[in-house]
Amino acid sequence: MTWWQSIILGLVQGLTEFLPVSSSGHLAIFKELLGVETQSDLVFEVTVHAATVLATILVFRKQIAGLFKGLFRFKYNDETDYVLKILVSLIPILIVGFFFKDQVESLFSSLYVVGAALLVTAALLFFSDQMSGKASEKAPTQRNGLSYLQAFIIGLGQAIAVTPGLSRSGTTISTGLLVGVKRDVVAQFSFLMVIIPILGEAFLDVVGGEFTTASVSIVPLLLGFCAAFLSGLFACKLMIALVKKAKLKWFALYCLIVGLAVIIAKALI
Repeated sequence: MTWWQSIILGLVQGLTEFLPVSSSGHLAIFKELLGVETQSDLVFEVTVHAATVLATILVFRKQIAGLFKGLFRFKYNDETDYVLKILVSLIPILIVGFFFKDQVESLFSSLYVVGAALLVTAALLFFSDQMSGKASEKAPTQRNGLSYLQAFIIGLGQAIAVTPGLSRSGTTISTGLLVGVKRDVVAQFSFLMVIIPILGEAFLDVVGGEFTTASVSIVPLLLGFCAAFLSGLFACKLMIALVKKAKLKWFALYCLIVGLAVIIAKALI
C-alpha cells in the first residue's frame, strides 16, 4: 500500500464510518478501484477504525467525562444506567467476535456481498426514516431515553452490521428509530457504543503481535490514521445534525445506487 492509497482509504473510512453508507463496504470498493489487495492487511483497517474512535471521543468528550464522573459516585444514577445499557448492547457483537470472526472476515473478499448489503442498508434507512416518528410517539418514556431491551436490540443491529456493505451507524440508528428511540438519543448512543469494541480489537491486535507482522509500513499507517481522524471529526458532527433533521432517506438513495452499481459492475467484469 502506497502513501497516497492510505490517505484515500483513510478519508473514505473517516467519512463513511459515521455517515450511514457502510465504511467496510466502501473500503472494499475503493481497495478494488485502487488495486489494493482486499485481504492484504487487516491492521490498516484496525488503525483507521481506531482513528474514527478517537474522533468520536473528541466530539463526545463532555458526555464521556460526565459518564465517568457519575460512575465514581458508586450509586445507580443516570450515568451508571447509561453505561450499563452500553454494556448490554455489546453482548451480540462480543458473541460474533468470539465465535464467527473467521466467517465474517471471509465476506470481505466478495463485492457481491457488499452490493447486496448496501441494498439492505438503503431499505433500513428508508423505512426507519418513514416510521421513526410513529414509533417514538408510542414508546413509553425511559431513563436516558431508551430501555435495556432497546439497547440490546440496537446491539443486535451492530452485530449484524459486521457484514461489509451493511452500515454500522445506519443499522444501529435505524434499528433504534424503529423500536421507538428518539433521534438525538439514538445518534449519540450509536456512536458511543462502538468505542469499546474497536478499542478492544485494536488492543488484541497489539497483544497478539499483529502490528509487528503488518505488511503496511508505518508511514502509510500514520497517514491513513490522520486522514481518517480528520474526516471522521467532520462526518461525526455532520451525521448528528442530519439524524435530528430526518435526512436519512437521501443516504438510502445513495446506498441503493451504489449497491446496484457494484452488483452490475461485478457481473459485467
